Amino acid sequence: MSAPVSAIREPLITGHKTYHQITEDLVSPTEKAPNLMWVIAFSVAAALATFGVFCIAWTIWFGIGTWNLNRTIGWGWDITNFVWWIGIGHAGTLISAILLLFRQKWRTGVNRAAEAMTIFAVLCAALFPGIHVGRAWVVFYFFPYPNTRGPLWPNFNSPLLWDLFAISTYFTVSLLFWYTGLVPDFATVRDRARGIRKKIYHFLSFGWNGSAKHWQRWESISLVLAGLATPLVLSVHTIVSFDFATSVIPGWHTTIFPPYFVAGAIFSGFAMVLTLMLITRKILRTRRLYYYRAHVESMNKVILVTGTIVGVAYLTELFIAWYSGYVYEQFAFFNRAAGTVLVVIFWYDVL
Repeated sequence: MSAPVSAIREPLITGHKTYHQITEDLVSPTEKAPNLMWVIAFSVAAALATFGVFCIAWTIWFGIGTWNLNRTIGWGWDITNFVWWIGIGHAGTLISAILLLFRQKWRTGVNRAAEAMTIFAVLCAALFPGIHVGRAWVVFYFFPYPNTRGPLWPNFNSPLLWDLFAISTYFTVSLLFWYTGLVPDFATVRDRARGIRKKIYHFLSFGWNGSAKHWQRWESISLVLAGLATPLVLSVHTIVSFDFATSVIPGWHTTIFPPYFVAGAIFSGFAMVLTLMLITRKILRTRRLYYYRAHVESMNKVILVTGTIVGVAYLTELFIAWYSGYVYEQFAFFNRAAGTVLVVIFWYDVL
């Protein structure tokens, strides 16, 4: 009986391209004027960013009442945005770091989009703790530094302060991880550039010359940063979930939040990376050059698994609310799931 033969793995890059051809395809867009589709996409993004800056300024000037958030006992749209941005930012680093640690070759097709998304997502997330306090000019009260304001001191038991340390640490590691991966690429662009561009990329590449010693050090630091980033993702988003799980508001104080939030972060983050990749491929017209069907399918599998985990977490919350027999907890979850009609029927039965 002959031994089973494994299937031949699909090549990552089709068309039998040489390294020179791949370099030409990837670097040439930085050396010529962008196409019309790129200009349109950039204009739309710039317009949305301008509108966002205007909305932030409006909020700071008039207060969070402009969000119709006039309750002082709970969070709303602002903290939800904070958690969402942190979630997709975590997934970006988690994608790149875990795939690097497990030596997955298809990582090279998604890691740049994932790591860049992490940096911008964390920056967007950092906006909301600053503006959701209503009085942004006293946001420095959050920072734990020696002061002369008498008894006023940050509460070290508060998850909000944990967020400050956790997110700043995570941002630092993610930034180093992202930049370290770009150093060889900066050197490639530097070797093709002229004039001031060559000087800029020479500075950014830290004198990279592609020697075996440089590659060995680059590999070592990449593995160290990936090893740091992976547990940071789990710990930071667990801390973010504590913003809600440690409250006493019905429907929020639940111990399932830490794994629930981590799974949701991976789910939304993979979806965001996939969305960015598909748009970028269309705008830069690289679809015919590099069509990574296997990459998309691998990411879809992760989205399916993590989406199922999040769905089970939703059902678990509803079941525990029902099983507890606590009417206020049941009201919170039934209202969240089915709206006013079912809640009215529920309270009619209770009373």
